[in-house]
Amino acid sequence: MASPATTQTVRPLDTLRFDTSGPPQIASVIADHLRQLGARTDRPAPGDASSGAATGTAGTTLTGGGFDPVCASATWADPLSGLADEATVQAATGIMAVHGRRDGTPRGLAVDYAATATGVLAVQGLLAALVGQARGGAARAVTTSADRAGLLAVSQYLAAAGADEGEAAELAAGGPPFTCADGILFELETLDAGAWAAFWKALEAPAEALRVGWRPFQFRYATACAPFPAALHLTARSHTWERIRRAAAASGTEVCALHPLAERAAEHDGAAPWSLTRSATGRLTARSARLPGAAHDGGPLAGLTVLEAGRRIQAPLAAHLLGLLGADVIRIEPPGGDPLRGMPPACSGISARWLALNRGKRAVEIDIKKEADRLRLRELAAGADVFLHNWAPGKAAELGLDSEDLARVNPALVYAYTSGWADRIEDAPMGTDFMVQARTGVGEAVRPEGEAPAPSLMTLLDVLGGLLGAEAVLAGLLLRERSGHGVRVDSSLLGAADTLIAPALRRAARGENPRRPAGFRLPRPTADGWLAPTDADARAVAAHDLGGLSTAEALARLHEHGLTATAVTTELSDLHHDPRFSGSISRDAHGAPAVPDPWSFV
Repeated sequence: MASPATTQTVRPLDTLRFDTSGPPQIASVIADHLRQLGARTDRPAPGDASSGAATGTAGTTLTGGGFDPVCASATWADPLSGLADEATVQAATGIMAVHGRRDGTPRGLAVDYAATATGVLAVQGLLAALVGQARGGAARAVTTSADRAGLLAVSQYLAAAGADEGEAAELAAGGPPFTCADGILFELETLDAGAWAAFWKALEAPAEALRVGWRPFQFRYATACAPFPAALHLTARSHTWERIRRAAAASGTEVCALHPLAERAAEHDGAAPWSLTRSATGRLTARSARLPGAAHDGGPLAGLTVLEAGRRIQAPLAAHLLGLLGADVIRIEPPGGDPLRGMPPACSGISARWLALNRGKRAVEIDIKKEADRLRLRELAAGADVFLHNWAPGKAAELGLDSEDLARVNPALVYAYTSGWADRIEDAPMGTDFMVQARTGVGEAVRPEGEAPAPSLMTLLDVLGGLLGAEAVLAGLLLRERSGHGVRVDSSLLGAADTLIAPALRRAARGENPRRPAGFRLPRPTADGWLAPTDADARAVAAHDLGGLSTAEALARLHEHGLTATAVTTELSDLHHDPRFSGSISRDAHGAPAVPDPWSFV
């Protein structure tokens, strides 16, 4: 292979060309991201997917830049599984079950979540293969699929379902948003039980209701539901929006009214979901060029070190994905270890959810409040390839651990920050998953026409934000290899939201209804469960009376009429022996369920 160009590179894929085709739901994400990373194509952008344009394989080829051609193949699933589009993948992988917990029945997301994640995974695979090539590796092709993306998306919920103990909070219907007396739907956010209590006391909610309501509110990120006492919803409805805002400001909580998609479309600046800034100082050293041929074994990132100071989901998932690609991941944890290690339910004494994001990582305890420990962290960063964190805005600079600070000890470092808002929204609320869903119109996009907007209580943006964070790091590593300089990369939950709802934003910008039609992706009940038809066959399936048939009988009848549908997974623990995912789900050393790697390289 010719030596990749190392001069005049502004974006990691400058001077490369690509060709992609296949299902628009997947191919459009791949094409958008490759363009934003600098690659060119002669093909027009894939159009928005219609309900009948879902089948096939998204095939992509990258050429040029001194690299050997790299190909990516992204499918819906194994053809024998019967999963043929977004709806059937959501149904089988448990996405419908988790998203539907708030409603008490399985519900389809009205956005193409699995397809979007699959497109990002395909781009990750292409970038990883190029990074591997630059380091002496041999990867030339990568495959991924929407069913694996779906399993990755529910991996924390699947891990909890297979734990040694039950959930710490009730799994029952219910949850935000709340509605005020003015009819405004809003989300409430706080991480502090005292602030939660002060907010509801200011609104004169019954003391027992606010006490009982805290636990489901606190655990809603983990359980995807929040069965609050009805008194809290009644309390919210008895006050004006102005009164609720005053109570939030006085208590230290935050509230955010649900914004419509049309508003987000009007303000959307078209920015990429991440940004890359090449360091002005230093060049790649012999040390950071890494072990020639290391990428031949153990994945394309073998021999690289990722230092992760992540909390909750977004940054830990990004680092987890980099570890699956072969990197050695070292977690920075506070003295005593990450408190989320003890979050129930547990497997062999360790949180099953924590394992889903952090298995296989090494850990180092560092008190970032102490200068001596910050010096230790800088020493670790001096020997790392990537430093990744999702601290609160301004925290890194306050600690002397921002990109410029660490560039002085390691000019070749890829410094990655995964945030909530990326400083792109004025007066933005707290940058958490549900607040970003509320502010960006995701709460409207995930529900079809005729239903009240409601952000999904499945952590859609935390997971997609983690995927984008890993994608940004891979882009940074490739840019480092091509430019010879360290790189700062920034990604955000806002970028995840815009990526997810991009088709809806384009419809809104054209003056069309951005929402899906009434009844879109609504599973059909059977005598013993639920089934979900493909989007293309949904109308024809609706003409059949299936309520008196078992799921197996209903599927057989639909098959006789040439219609495609699949059974809806309602219990995530059933995925272990689901023939649609034969051999895909294993258990780790602690006994926690582990989903398969989302890519295969050759």
